[in-house]
Amino acid sequence: MTTSRPISPGPAVGGPDGSLKHVAPAEAGFSDLQRIVARAGLLGRRRGYYAVKISLTLLAFAGGCAAFAVLGDTWWQLVTAGFFAVMSTQLAFIGHDAGHRQIFRSRQANNTVGYVHAGLVGISYGWWIDKHNRHHTSPNHEEDDPDLDIPMLAFTSGQSRDRKWFVRFTAKYQAFLFLPLLLLEGLNLHWASIATVGRGKVKARKLEATLLVLHTAVYLAAIFLVLSPPVALAFIAVHQGLWGVYMGCSFAPGHKGMPTYTEGASPDFLRKQVLSSRNVRGGAMVDFVLGGLNYQVEHHLFPSMPRTNLRAAQRLVQQFCAQHSIEYTQCGLLRSYGHVLQHLHRVSAPLRARSAVGGSA
Repeated sequence: MTTSRPISPGPAVGGPDGSLKHVAPAEAGFSDLQRIVARAGLLGRRRGYYAVKISLTLLAFAGGCAAFAVLGDTWWQLVTAGFFAVMSTQLAFIGHDAGHRQIFRSRQANNTVGYVHAGLVGISYGWWIDKHNRHHTSPNHEEDDPDLDIPMLAFTSGQSRDRKWFVRFTAKYQAFLFLPLLLLEGLNLHWASIATVGRGKVKARKLEATLLVLHTAVYLAAIFLVLSPPVALAFIAVHQGLWGVYMGCSFAPGHKGMPTYTEGASPDFLRKQVLSSRNVRGGAMVDFVLGGLNYQVEHHLFPSMPRTNLRAAQRLVQQFCAQHSIEYTQCGLLRSYGHVLQHLHRVSAPLRARSAVGGSA
């Protein structure tokens, strides 16, 4: 049984030779939606909001650093490690917004903010921009979306057939291993950044290398100068592990378990973005915790829209989709994780079935 079904193409019209061709995004209604959103004033920059957001985030981060120094060598620092896991993700959210040019109109100004925040987190801004742009271009595309290319997991039935050796085991029980594996996601982000910069696959290689070395040196020096080795190692494990879980739980609900598609079934822009995305309902707290990623549909339709405008845009986009009979998906936070885990369990069913047949034989 497969849970990875192609997205249905958008409306088609007859071509000159009587064949069917997909309509362009403008013909499908995206330009109309864009005009509605623009008239509502939701595409303009919100520099005041980001000035406050960035200032408060950096202030909280600095406060955490001060608390770390004052507490000294104590196991209570594991609480501080949890705080830094939250701050690392919040800093990454700002870097994400800068990468989409949500903060300033100038690419250079956004990149400056992005490099600073990525440097504080310890990841490569250039590597992430390239990866995330490819995801936005082809969300849930089985060959082209890098967010579907995670060797330890299988997000489509085709991937479950391809898994071998140890990753076959992790894919087989991936619904149960998903959260434990996220404990390694922070280390994976660091390693992918180092490897990409080391191979020279980013534009500002010297800058990125300097930021990664500086981050690593300051991070390890601060930890091992203040903490004894056992506490220091525990601090690193808690910080990096919880950061990975937080990052994974922030990004996974947006697309995992939603329809995937292949080149032959590629829909128009509007439907590709809406049908492959899932929103997470909630109030201001959910907006803060997920960094605006809970409005995944609106974010994919308007990537440069400031995060603080997404809530207002959500009502307009949902109404537009209802008027044009476009399926619009949203659910509560816990339910979204349920959908993700259920999808992972269904996709891995053939692996478990083959193991059962092999064992009985």
